[in-house]
Amino acid sequence: QVQLVESGGGLVQAGGSLRLSCAASGRTFSSRLMGWFRQAPGKEREFVAAISRSGSSTYYADSIKGRFTMSRDNAGNTIYLQMNNLKPEDTAVYYCAASWVLGTTQVQDYRYWGQGTQVTVSS
Repeated sequence: QVQLVESGGGLVQAGGSLRLSCAASGRTFSSRLMGWFRQAPGKEREFVAAISRSGSSTYYADSIKGRFTMSRDNAGNTIYLQMNNLKPEDTAVYYCAASWVLGTTQVQDYRYWGQGTQVTVSS
């Protein structure tokens, strides 16, 4: 069992930065692939980024490559999403999630989800 709690969302102007955090509870945190997803109003939930169990491999959606960076701290049971050069189209609720499936970017492969944190980027 893994419980996830996101924080760090807010309102920012275009070009600004935010850092999202996701605190995890549960002994199996370090053995799980962790991911960030987002969902804008009226749209399906989409993959943003994922990181391997050790943190040595990361995966990013094309839309955020070069702007977002995902990292994890297994000792602290926390994952992060550093978001730079934010754009209005990045506005969404951002969710962290945990999966047993290595390297997956598919929503259906993630079993545990946080409650989400709102990110709003104004133009």
